[in-house]
This record gives sequence, structure tokens and C-alpha cells, in this order.
Amino acid sequence: MERNVMIEEISDGKLYGPEDGVRLDAQGCKGCSWCCEEMCDTIALDPYDIYSLHKGTGKDFTALMLEGYLVIALYDLISMPHINDRGSGCGFLSSEKRCTVHAYRPGFCRLFPLGRYYHDDTFSYILQTHECKVEERDVVKVRDWLEIEDLEAYEEYVLKWHALVKKISNFMKEPAEPGVKRNLHVLFLKKFFEAPYDISKDFYPQIYARMKEWEEM
Repeated sequence: MERNVMIEEISDGKLYGPEDGVRLDAQGCKGCSWCCEEMCDTIALDPYDIYSLHKGTGKDFTALMLEGYLVIALYDLISMPHINDRGSGCGFLSSEKRCTVHAYRPGFCRLFPLGRYYHDDTFSYILQTHECKVEERDVVKVRDWLEIEDLEAYEEYVLKWHALVKKISNFMKEPAEPGVKRNLHVLFLKKFFEAPYDISKDFYPQIYARMKEWEEM
């Protein structure tokens, strides 16, 4: 979710790239699961997250919704899937309060406590200083922290997805005929989330094809 704040208010004021070392590693979180229990309503998912969860769990978007792992909520005025708070936090938490989908966890979870700062048609990573409750953290390279295969391709996708979402969000702020915005919410969810992705194939050609179809609509 975009926030109109000075980065010095929420971070150490520095901009980081994939090769930079940042004090991120909470050494297994030392038994802490605060972010997994308290931040579900902030964890909006994008199509790559749905694709990854489908590959990892065998459950597509519809199954994840029906089984209560996800809920639809507004994100920058757009209906998007979020991690569902089932009363004790994320439904993917085990009884021991450990993540059961860590290898294919959502992008926001991979980032934490990093954030993204968008600027000049690109983005940098920032270290959010008021989020993680673990105070003693080791330095780790951003690329290693994210654990994303082909990070360059992923970052290119993130920029394109961000641009698309921002464009729709801006439209949602403008006056429109009755029902237009409601229909847009429905179409957006169907196009980018409800229609299953082929998990036997590469994600990026599939999402770019959908983005192109959306722009042509």
C-alpha cells in the first residue's frame, strides 16, 4: 500500500539495492511471530503470490478463498486478496507459530521489514525501522533475504504491476457512471486472480499477456 510519508519517518533514510547488506536477519525470529499475527490486513497479494501459493500448496485462488486463507479487501481503492486474519493471525501459521508456506510466502512477507520506495520509474528498498519487533538482527544481502529466483525478472514485473495498479487506483478516485467502478472491481479480480494460472509454465508470459488484454479492453 502506498503511503505519502517522508522515508525518514518510517526508515533509516537510506535506499538499498539487491546487492546491499542490510540489518534484516532476525535469526529465525527468536520465537517471535508478531508480524504474522498482527499484520494480516496489510498483506495484499499480487498475481505472483497467488501463482506461488498455488505451486506450493496445490490450492488455486478459489480454493484458498473457500478455505479461508484469503479475504478480499480494498488496497489503494481496488479490491484485492489479502491474507485472512483467522483470529490468531495468518492461517498459514502452524500451532507452533511458524510459517508453513515459508518457501513460497507472499512478496510482502519476503520483504519484511523492508519496504519499496518507488521513484524515477524504478524502486529501491528501504529498511522500515518501526515494524520488526526483534531488535538484534544480523546483516544480510537484500538479494539473499528475498530468496526470489530470477530477482531481476521479478523486479521488472513488480514495476509493471505497480504501474497498472496505480493507474486503476487513480481512475477509482475520479467520478464515474453508476456501476462502472463496481464492474471494474469484478473484472479486475477475474482477470488477474480468479482465472487460474498454469503452474506448469513460467509465470511472467502469462501475467504480461493478461496485462496486455487488460490494456486493450
